[in-house]
Amino acid sequence: MTELDKRLHAYRPDLADRRLKDRVTSGRFVEGHLMQVIDPLVAVHRAPRFDAMQISQALMGEKLRVFDVQEGWAFAQLEHDGYVGYVSADALSAEVAESTHRVAVPSTFLFPAPDVKSQPAVIVTMNAAVAVTGGDEKFAQLSTGRFVYRQHLKKADEYERDFVAVAEMFLHTPYYWGGKSVHGIDCSGLVQVSFEASGLACPRDSDMQEASLGNRLMVNDLDSLNRGDLVFWDGHVGIMKDDRILLHANGHHMKIVSEPLRTAVERIAASGKSVTSIRRL
Repeated sequence: MTELDKRLHAYRPDLADRRLKDRVTSGRFVEGHLMQVIDPLVAVHRAPRFDAMQISQALMGEKLRVFDVQEGWAFAQLEHDGYVGYVSADALSAEVAESTHRVAVPSTFLFPAPDVKSQPAVIVTMNAAVAVTGGDEKFAQLSTGRFVYRQHLKKADEYERDFVAVAEMFLHTPYYWGGKSVHGIDCSGLVQVSFEASGLACPRDSDMQEASLGNRLMVNDLDSLNRGDLVFWDGHVGIMKDDRILLHANGHHMKIVSEPLRTAVERIAASGKSVTSIRRL
């Protein structure tokens, strides 16, 4: 039996997603139940421990399917990108509400009253999903009773026209493995967040993105690139701002930078890695 990618299929020796019954061996198979993230931002860990590697993050309003909860940890699969991992059960709610809007700026505040001076305020980040129930021209009131500056929201089905322009909003954001927000983000997280804000489906990790996004170009054709082309190395991805400038989150600068592609290619080549592919949407 071919082993399935555990990043995208929920199975362990003792328990697995019922949908995988004919594809994996496990002690028991469960249906799982839908839950929703209620915290502003929650880490998705590789193992059920706070000190385990963060492999992704889930944003407020995201739905996930939970297969098991033990000692405060939920073994779950995110609905929008299929990613599997462990999240704090305290960050989830069994009451799943349909969202009407999404946060359309890198970050904003949820206030307890329609007043920028009201406290305590909660920070939420781009692509967080919320349900607007009322408010006025300046502040939208949410189903939670909190308020958000209305101009920082867009309807759930209203998307950005240019994913590169979205990515540019994150310039200087610190590099953070598994991150998906302006507080910290990794290379593939930047691509995914930008794509999602633009209504484009995008898997989580760079190898998945390299295998599925756009059309492959000649690797040696670095002088004929366009805005929005994706440049891949083994374990890394960047976004072309134009025909020569690359925007990417990287561990060398420990932040998102905008630099000449040739500079990045030469620096990364010094570590033994070369460009593996270029993809154009």
